[in-house]
Amino acid sequence: MGAADQRYFDALRAAHFPPDRNHLKAHITLFHQLPPSSLDELERLVRRIAADTPPPAAHLREAFSLGQGTAFRVESADLLAIRARIADHFAGMLSAQDRGTPRLHITVQNKVAPREAKALLAELAADFQARALKIDGLAAHHYLGGSWQPAFARNFRGVRA
Repeated sequence: MGAADQRYFDALRAAHFPPDRNHLKAHITLFHQLPPSSLDELERLVRRIAADTPPPAAHLREAFSLGQGTAFRVESADLLAIRARIADHFAGMLSAQDRGTPRLHITVQNKVAPREAKALLAELAADFQARALKIDGLAAHHYLGGSWQPAFARNFRGVRA
């Protein structure tokens, strides 16, 4: 995300995500699990995509319930097209979870009591206004059984025609 959006959603996560589970900065998940053996290939593909793709248009649409958490819905045909490009490249390696089209979102709270999640949703929804969301680039992380290690990040450098 852009710097201002990143700070905003990181602050919400810091305030509302259980600290023992908050191992990542706020993010929009495009894939849950790609094979670790494909990391170099993924990095080369993302480098190409970032070089020729302008930052995708994206919008925050609403706060919504995850049952035991709260998230913001993200709408972006551009980001889904980028995801489809990556999915096509790794088609035979995708997990069942990653074969479908994701519901793009930013999780700001998870794994809490439903009552706590419902209260945060009401608070966030009360003054929510749909707005543009800045997306600067793509990143990948290694999951290390509880913690996450950054693998790489690339910013979009393409220019809109």
